[in-house]
Amino acid sequence: MAKVLIAEDDRISQKLALKIVEEMGHVGFISPHGKHAYEALTASNDFDLLLTDIMMPEMDGQQLIKTIRGDQQFTDFPIIIMSAVVGVNDISNLLKLGATLFLAKPLDRAELQSYIRRCLGEKE
Repeated sequence: MAKVLIAEDDRISQKLALKIVEEMGHVGFISPHGKHAYEALTASNDFDLLLTDIMMPEMDGQQLIKTIRGDQQFTDFPIIIMSAVVGVNDISNLLKLGATLFLAKPLDRAELQSYIRRCLGEKE
């Protein structure tokens, strides 16, 4: 059972991502924006994966990735981006910043499950 932090400000996307994570037998925690997510990560340091949106108040997903990757303890921490931003350059830039995988919204249940398994090193 993994602990998954979900940084998402949209309630519908929060609920869907949380439901998918919990259906997989993992525990999900909702964070309303990037600043809160980073504070949660550094406070407990026992999360296994971050699912994050890009467009959020306080600290967006791009800044969150930069901040996480700038912290030594999170250099290999898996980060899945969930975003409606689908431009190839945007996706490429997010991956260059340190995102592990990119998932387009609206979320596809099977694809998100597959990405979570890959990031956690689970068999498909």
